[in-house]
Amino acid sequence: MEFPAGYPATTKRAAGFVNGLPTDAMVLGFADKILITVTQEGRLAQWFHVPLDSAHRVLTEASSVDDEDSLLPLPHLTPRTLLGGTIPEREATGQLLAVQLASIITKKNKDEGRMVVCGLGIHSAELDQQSFLEVVELVGRCL
Repeated sequence: MEFPAGYPATTKRAAGFVNGLPTDAMVLGFADKILITVTQEGRLAQWFHVPLDSAHRVLTEASSVDDEDSLLPLPHLTPRTLLGGTIPEREATGQLLAVQLASIITKKNKDEGRMVVCGLGIHSAELDQQSFLEVVELVGRCL
């Protein structure tokens, strides 16, 4: 669902199921940041950010990506935990999701320089491969 242009930030939403639970994703595009939220049961438990600056653009352009590696997160992106990093398994899963989503944004637009801020409220501390892909696909529908 896309909101009218009168809103101050572009907003896209998608809903689906991840690991059998109703899940909502939203992407808001501000002038200086891209905000991504993924919630289950209406909760947000963790916040991460991944900077996409000009140095990253140079590294992205210089590296060639094999077809085998095209689904891997870009190695030069560094996720940082802002809030909610008390459970190591949950933090690792959240950082992996944040860097994967930032990689998708960078691959779609090599000139993207806004910081990616990712808020997650996923019920499970760890995700299996299928659930991880379901989250990425759900957010991908908003990008």
